[in-house]
Amino acid sequence: MGSLIKQWLIHPDWTQSLLLPVVDVLLVLALTYMVLVIIGDRRTLWMVRGLIVLMLASAFSNAVQLKLLSFVLEKLVIGSAVAMAFILQAEFRRLLEQLGRGEIRQLFLPSDEAVPKPDNVIDEIVDAVKELSQNRTGALLILETSRPIDERDFSVPGVRLNAEVSKELLQTIFQTATLLHDGAVLIRGSRILAAGVILPLSERNASRQLGTRHRAAMGITERVENCICVVVSEETGSISLAERGTLNRPLTSSKLRELLIARFSQSVERETVAPQLRSLGRQLKDRIKTLFLRPFRISKSASRRKNDSKANRS
Repeated sequence: MGSLIKQWLIHPDWTQSLLLPVVDVLLVLALTYMVLVIIGDRRTLWMVRGLIVLMLASAFSNAVQLKLLSFVLEKLVIGSAVAMAFILQAEFRRLLEQLGRGEIRQLFLPSDEAVPKPDNVIDEIVDAVKELSQNRTGALLILETSRPIDERDFSVPGVRLNAEVSKELLQTIFQTATLLHDGAVLIRGSRILAAGVILPLSERNASRQLGTRHRAAMGITERVENCICVVVSEETGSISLAERGTLNRPLTSSKLRELLIARFSQSVERETVAPQLRSLGRQLKDRIKTLFLRPFRISKSASRRKNDSKANRS
């Protein structure tokens, strides 16, 4: 150990060239981890992952001296970072506020926000659909089952809400006195992203008993495979579920719950990525702490054994 310290003191350039890249990588990893912890939305996480891929590609092209490719990738990274600053205004505001207050440690700690469970979200949707059905209030819900739906698949994207799924909010949206009732509600995981979404109608020859909502549900599920639609008929109050252009009707509330558990619960479970990252961070921190403290524990145990052996001899 003493010889290693002497070597570092004799050759500071070698020490600097070794430590600086390690510190650089650790700081980038810490910053990335902090951003992923702050951001909880699946689509946003994919955006961050895409930015990281661009940064790695830019660093690699710069390392192998591909000047033109490196120049283009650097401009893409800058443009993407500026675009994300606009998209993630709330997250960046929280980051800057905590940095300004000096709460850097809190950025790496788990938040106290409760993670929504799939059963709770599905219960809220089913209870809302059940009451809308009993009151014969027409409703149309789009539920993403895997990757996000491209807004270009909608005729009109609607009004962005980004609110937590609740029975009361869904019932309020579809009341005929509101401005957003004439359209669909887009649900991603445990969030209501938008309301008043206008969907393309199905081109199939459907039954005359089916209204515009049913044809719209068939139309979007024909075009997009990673979604299902729940429809409540305004005339009869019957409940339907559209998938891959096919209507499953009429449904009871219990049957609807079974179908949503089978097809939609995984989408809600994916929202636990950020808490899992936090727990992973805690595990890594504990392992690193154990790794660094292990030599000291070994030396302490060895010294104890020596003292015990001396005591026994005496």
